[in-house]
Amino acid sequence: MIKLNHAIIGSILPMFVLTMYFSNMMDDVYAENMMLQEQVTHLESLLNVEQYDVTATMYHPVKGQTDKTPHITADGTRIDTRNAGKYRFVALSRDLLKRWGGSFDYGDYIIVEGCNGKYDGIWQVKDTMNKRFNNRIDFLCSRGASPVKFDNAVIYKYDVIEDVQEIAQN
Repeated sequence: MIKLNHAIIGSILPMFVLTMYFSNMMDDVYAENMMLQEQVTHLESLLNVEQYDVTATMYHPVKGQTDKTPHITADGTRIDTRNAGKYRFVALSRDLLKRWGGSFDYGDYIIVEGCNGKYDGIWQVKDTMNKRFNNRIDFLCSRGASPVKFDNAVIYKYDVIEDVQEIAQN
């Protein structure tokens, strides 16, 4: 028969060993997590993030809402006007485009937030809005899509300050 002392020691000793083992493991995971967080902070510092509060609306590729060539965007991209919503293209007001002193170029990707989920996400700048609009973006949508307007939309542009891939590898 096992003595009570031996049973207690036999059960406490493995618990102590396991506690020490997992404690060391948690310390290692915490240290690795801190190191990775420092790397993320460093890489974020290499990015220039620009944020713009805009009004977001939508347009259809039809002559009444574009010029006489609704199948061609301002940067020369040809689109299928029947399936325009599949492209995830946006038109920006002129004050936002580099050509007129803004920060964005045709082909830039932007991140859109504040548009009820469906329109949030990554979009590509492909078109220009009429000169009467300022501080505004227009989502290219298929004909028949219900009109939308978001007064509190936010767009982000990320510019790399240095060659992030080269730095990230070091």
